[in-house]
Amino acid sequence: MGDRKPGYRITDLATSDRPRERLASLGAGALSNAELIAILLRTGIEGMNAVQLAQRVLMDCGGLTGLHKTPFEELRYRRGIGPAKAAQLKAAVELGRRLSVALPEEQPTIQSPEDAAALLLYEMGALEQEHFRVLLLDTRNRLIRMVEVYQGSLNASLIRVGEAFREAVRSNAASIIVVHNHPSGDPTPSPDDVSVTRALVEAGRILDIEVLDHLIIGKNRFVSLKAKGLGFITT
Repeated sequence: MGDRKPGYRITDLATSDRPRERLASLGAGALSNAELIAILLRTGIEGMNAVQLAQRVLMDCGGLTGLHKTPFEELRYRRGIGPAKAAQLKAAVELGRRLSVALPEEQPTIQSPEDAAALLLYEMGALEQEHFRVLLLDTRNRLIRMVEVYQGSLNASLIRVGEAFREAVRSNAASIIVVHNHPSGDPTPSPDDVSVTRALVEAGRILDIEVLDHLIIGKNRFVSLKAKGLGFITT
């Protein structure tokens, strides 16, 4: 546990195989997840170089999503990690999460369910409770901001429709997209999901704030209820 010697460093690899050198010459996008993590780890352990240790961490955690979900206290006690490397990994993952939802000066335009899902799939796919969020959009479908309005099991008898529109009214949003996750990883809509969607669509008509879609986020995938024709009345 922690960093032990002798350590197997990235410099033990052939120059052409070193992640830092590959990043400098080819760009970060050319590196595998394990190579990127190896740059953070810097050293391996006896019998494993940094890249091999990174591969082991990813395998044990269940990929990047699993690494995101693994608590710091659990990660720090994995062989070859320790508190310093665990902190580096968790900090890097958190920066990735924040970047995925950061709003640039030029607000993103949501033209499709895929555009909306891209903003939240990485983060919400790793949540262990259900979260209900609303994307507020202007008349050109540009994202104004994103708000979380509910946390816990989504149930048609519990969700208050007005809460989904409160910030939309305050922000003078022209439309909204509602999003929630299924911690099970399966984004298949439930009867309650459809019922909630139907209630939101009807309330949007009354408030003149269109509900463009309801997305359900699972593990690395999502479902658009609008695309499935669930809860939306087509004319």
